[in-house]
Amino acid sequence: MTEQPDDAAVQRHVVRTLALSNALGGVGVTMGIAVASLLMVEVSGTETYAGVVQTMQVLGTAVLSWWLARVMAVRGRRAGLVGGYALGTLGAIGMVVAGAVGSVGLLLAAAVLFGAASASNSQSRFAATDLATDAHRGRDLSLVVWATTIGAVAGPNLADAGGTLATDLGLPPLTGPFLLTAVALTATGLIVQLRLRPDPLLLARRRAVEAVRGAALHETTQRAPAPAAPAHLVVRRRPAVAAAIASNALAHAVMVSVMIMTPVHMHHGAATLRLIGLTISGHILGMYAFSPLVGRLVDRVGPPRTVLVGAGVILVAVLMSATAAVGASWWLGTGLFLLGLGWSLCLIAGSTLITAATPSADRAPVQGLADLVLGLTSAAGGALAGVVVAFFGYPVLALTTLPAVAAIAACALVAARAGQPDARRARLGS
Repeated sequence: MTEQPDDAAVQRHVVRTLALSNALGGVGVTMGIAVASLLMVEVSGTETYAGVVQTMQVLGTAVLSWWLARVMAVRGRRAGLVGGYALGTLGAIGMVVAGAVGSVGLLLAAAVLFGAASASNSQSRFAATDLATDAHRGRDLSLVVWATTIGAVAGPNLADAGGTLATDLGLPPLTGPFLLTAVALTATGLIVQLRLRPDPLLLARRRAVEAVRGAALHETTQRAPAPAAPAHLVVRRRPAVAAAIASNALAHAVMVSVMIMTPVHMHHGAATLRLIGLTISGHILGMYAFSPLVGRLVDRVGPPRTVLVGAGVILVAVLMSATAAVGASWWLGTGLFLLGLGWSLCLIAGSTLITAATPSADRAPVQGLADLVLGLTSAAGGALAGVVVAFFGYPVLALTTLPAVAAIAACALVAARAGQPDARRARLGS
């Protein structure tokens, strides 16, 4: 379908709105994540369950991504995104209350709700593609992903201010970041509610109906657009979509598994907190800072080739991590940076392909399923990473990700073979 001038203006407005909401929402999400495990230690009185709260948040993100996508499929992007930020706000408030009363159960339940904010931030990248042309789909998606850089950098640095605020209010200092998070997420929901008009998904569907009706004028009978199919059936029928979902999930699982255990590996080598922080900052830089360039690469060479490049970068990253000395080193820092960059290549390319190869009527449910699989896979990878490091060490953990890296490359080859026919069918259905 040829993009009309009015649609081009709407798309620019949509991308700007989503970039703004992702930046502000990212501040709230990362600020809360930065202290969630510390709050769990304070509430529970032991470090044993420090990682459980993060696991619940990741699981909440995965499950609520699927639920929010179902809302979007019926009511549009705005309703789903605002609903996610509203639930995330309730979760942040619940974390404050849990910290104040010392309730582990409430803290875990609130962490699940808090995951909805991450789900909305993640689903925003798909909303950026609803009205995008084939030539600029990767660019528009990547700009929204890039905006997350602002939140990833600013969020954790506001934790101290939140602690001061909580102390002034007579609350435990570690609940303070969640007070600021609740404010940030509320503001993000208001931005989406007020500015994301017209709704890009609903407008894209209207354009699809108009295209079908226009084609029907040249036929003897009218044809209605095909109804939405169950997401799992769409994935089963379209190998390119299945390959893109799998590559996204595997790349995320590898990234999370290696990244979350890197501070432990560095700590074992007596690295200072400052050096650990710099290493993780470099990793985050690789994840987000080059997103616009990745998006242009996707538009130029296609998603499958970009995923293949991403798999190669991740391969180099995990080999460098596996051979790095214990503690801090430029070799390990470079490996973590490349790990973030490889993740960026795979995520943006895979997400673009999921949209391009799926008919417009089916996109929201399929995108929700994609993020559900991604979240569950990363949760499993993060949980197993600790076990592997505890028994075998960090280098073994990095090497055990090699089969997953090979599978990412295989997914790219499958997508390259099946993606073009799927994309042509999707354009006919969009």
